Amino acid sequence: MSRLDVTECYQGISFCGHLHTQESLQYATNFQFQDTDTLIVTYPKSGTTWMQQIVSLVSSHGDATRVQTEPNWSRAPWLEQYYFCDLLKVQQGPRLITTHLPYHLLASALQGSKAKVIYVARNPKDVAVSYYHFHKMANFLPDPGTFEEFLNAFLDGTVHFGSWFSHVKGWTNNANNVKNFLYITYEEMWQDLRGSVEKVSRFLRIPLQDQELAAAEKHCCFSSMQGNSMVNYTLIPQEIMDHSKGKFMRKGKIGDWKNMFSEEQSRLFDAVLRTQLSESSLTFVWECAEESTILHDSKNTEAPARRVA
Repeated sequence: MSRLDVTECYQGISFCGHLHTQESLQYATNFQFQDTDTLIVTYPKSGTTWMQQIVSLVSSHGDATRVQTEPNWSRAPWLEQYYFCDLLKVQQGPRLITTHLPYHLLASALQGSKAKVIYVARNPKDVAVSYYHFHKMANFLPDPGTFEEFLNAFLDGTVHFGSWFSHVKGWTNNANNVKNFLYITYEEMWQDLRGSVEKVSRFLRIPLQDQELAAAEKHCCFSSMQGNSMVNYTLIPQEIMDHSKGKFMRKGKIGDWKNMFSEEQSRLFDAVLRTQLSESSLTFVWECAEESTILHDSKNTEAPARRVA
């Protein structure tokens, strides 16, 4: 399947036609989850690959064989992509599934299910920057234009996969409607990787011995993933993902937005964030700890943040 220039529109949200069809999107919204399933949910560029790696390593008790021999899109296939059904047929053991879909498209499918849902969020300024760079190398996504043009589309929610604000609000506001739900942030994984692996381990009810935890941590650190072809998407052909224009796993840092945003763009973004998340208690880390960490909440960018457990 190519369709690199095709955009599928499904219930008002744009999806890249290279990976999605009307049929695959319809199938996803009507998917029959099993109670043993684990579903990783993210908005694009929010730590998806990282969580796929963590869950894979926790499930294998730190054994890296599978994460070094099987691509992540095969061991944690995307629910809404056209090849999902074929990959699901050959999966063995409890199923690990990934999605970028918003809550309202999966609410009906998850109703009554005991499937475990892990939602990973990232501060939206870093999401916007990472997503912009990804557009520049992914030939199945539209030309992002200038960063200012892309940022305006991001704030308007007209980029592929829709609004970040709607996505994060939809899933977190409905967390109580999901039987088994874990919220974790990209920044939490960056600042305390071992603690994050332990958190996932407890949620999945897969206890790890100290040596298993150490092995899992080793193989899901950013530098390890960056050099692993099963994770870094270098297996994808150049005509689909142009690696000469950038790396899929580019920097992975907290606060890279400061290298892209102008002061005016940052103020505009903060204003939209306060409006969009005015009734939310979510908080985000905007700078790396060693660079004098600043924590913002959605209502007051000067207020101290509260961690969401």
